[in-house]
Amino acid sequence: MIGAVGPASPRRAGTGRLLAPLMGRPTFVLSAAVLAFWLAAAIAWRWLPIDPFGRAGPPFASPSRTEWLGTDRLGRSVFARLLAGSESVLVIAPLATLLATAAGTTIGLVAAWHRGVDEMMMRLIDVVGALPGILVVVLLSAAFGRSATTVVWSVAVLFAPLIARTVRAAALSEVERPYVDAARLRGERAPFILIREVLPNVAPAVAVEATVRLGFTVLLVSGLSFLGLGPQPPSPDWGLSVTENRAYLEVAPWTVLVPAFAIASLVVAVNLLADNLREVFDV
Repeated sequence: MIGAVGPASPRRAGTGRLLAPLMGRPTFVLSAAVLAFWLAAAIAWRWLPIDPFGRAGPPFASPSRTEWLGTDRLGRSVFARLLAGSESVLVIAPLATLLATAAGTTIGLVAAWHRGVDEMMMRLIDVVGALPGILVVVLLSAAFGRSATTVVWSVAVLFAPLIARTVRAAALSEVERPYVDAARLRGERAPFILIREVLPNVAPAVAVEATVRLGFTVLLVSGLSFLGLGPQPPSPDWGLSVTENRAYLEVAPWTVLVPAFAIASLVVAVNLLADNLREVFDV
């Protein structure tokens, strides 16, 4: 039968077999726990008995039994704003990373398949990838306004070329393999081959690259909020909280150090996840 021509695609190991070595790594477990905590906070804070916007006490009240992390310059609970601030970071950053990954993966696969346009696409990617990240977002914010939507699209445009380069490099060796030739002999069309045959075999590289970019995105999104290009007051966004209270660092250091520590913990956790995935997937 024609459908039986050639070898099958060499599928990767199942999820259970991949999770087993990961769960034996303390750094993976710890970083996953940190990420899970912030995800839970981003989802559940609205149902907790906290108010990140209302006055909880006098301005710059020190941490106490009633206010574990003290209050900020307006008397708002730093603890409440810490939990609520995770929502904007963990919505904007993953969404931007998802868009960048989808666009970059598509471009990378197409570039690897259509060798005739490969060189032209890579040169365009190099041009976009060489642009300073902050400058790109500032220009787009000036053109389309300061909003979370602008940040999401700006970051996606910024990181898609970098992901495309990685996916292309991984896919170049896959499109030359016998299982791709077998799919061609069966009469399969290019989109089917790329999605059903090539993509599963470059998925580990895509997963690692997306995780790495997520860490960069969290840091970039927080930096943009610090510059006033992200969510606007009275948002409890971490980067915005740092910039709002930085003038009072000597008077009330907890108002700056708490959101700064949250940003650092999330970035480090995501980077550790990426390192563990890279080592397990061997990409």
